[in-house]
Amino acid sequence: ESRQTTEYRASGVEMADETAESRKRARLAIYELANMISVPMSLNAVVRLNVADAIWQGGANTPLTASQILARLSPSVAAGDPENLQRILRMLTAYGVFAEHLDGAERRYSLTEIGKTLVTDADGLSYAPYVLQHHQDALLRAWPSVHEAVLDPATEPFVKANGEPAYSYYGKKPEMNDLMLRAMSGVSVPFMKAILGGYSGFEGIKRLVDVGGSAGDCLRMILQKHPTISEGINFDLPEVVAKAPTIPRVTHVGGDMFRSIPGGDAVFMKWVLTTWTDEECKLIMENCCKALPVGGKLIACEPVLPKETDDSRRTRALLEGDIFVMTIYRAKGKHRTEEDFKQLGLSAGFPHFRAFYLDYFYTLLEFQK
Repeated sequence: ESRQTTEYRASGVEMADETAESRKRARLAIYELANMISVPMSLNAVVRLNVADAIWQGGANTPLTASQILARLSPSVAAGDPENLQRILRMLTAYGVFAEHLDGAERRYSLTEIGKTLVTDADGLSYAPYVLQHHQDALLRAWPSVHEAVLDPATEPFVKANGEPAYSYYGKKPEMNDLMLRAMSGVSVPFMKAILGGYSGFEGIKRLVDVGGSAGDCLRMILQKHPTISEGINFDLPEVVAKAPTIPRVTHVGGDMFRSIPGGDAVFMKWVLTTWTDEECKLIMENCCKALPVGGKLIACEPVLPKETDDSRRTRALLEGDIFVMTIYRAKGKHRTEEDFKQLGLSAGFPHFRAFYLDYFYTLLEFQK
């Protein structure tokens, strides 16, 4: 047998081995994807059990066993099963929420930087309500119908599951609305700190309108950072601003952004455009344009998709959020690319556009009239 034939056969074996390995890895990936629901629901479980605060204990972050964690929780939880808690902690460790410390057969857990986002801070804020908000019964009922957003984009899976749109449903459920407000506050504060530390576009503004401002948390932070802004208008639905707290230099105004928006030197909004169709976004932005003088700015903070798809955590988070919007809020509402936003701005009367990447999830978009 020739040397060339032997080498050819050896090469064929290697290729076959590579193909077999590739198929095994593919099967493993499908196992992971098919069982992926274990991740968010386990995250939801540790939030409900208040595990992060139990470990954190004022910054100690001492590695604890599952039994020790349970002992720090409320009496009704302390009697729980430590083995099952450990199973949840171990799985979330694989996703970077906890750090595992092995001592013989004993496993202890502390918080990673990701886990620390679930710790309640001095202002009572964290990302924990954001986790809970995503996993309420009404939202979970919608997820088995995601495929129907393809078959019938006129009706959201949430509507099919619950009989009405999410926003009106929330309005009838005070506990859901309150959780949404706490979730948005927990998410907004860290992002607003990033904005206020890296964006100078609020300078020179005298009257700032926050569209969809909810409880006014963002507006409060902007005005504290920029005392030269003499007046802030917190503009949202009447039933929302009716519950907003008193804030110095802020007037709460109820209304409908699809009809008109109060006038100001600049309009600010965060996570508003994402939940509406292109036609609805254009109408909102046209109303913003009408509310502004020449040279006035619309400052919008939205998730912005990269042009190309990759497997980075940022891209995955943005694309996952896109499917969440499609399922819960608007089947044709969506996360958009920078170019998509630029074209929307042009169609609404804003000739000038800039994007500031100050955060990994939200991007600040500046449209100037």
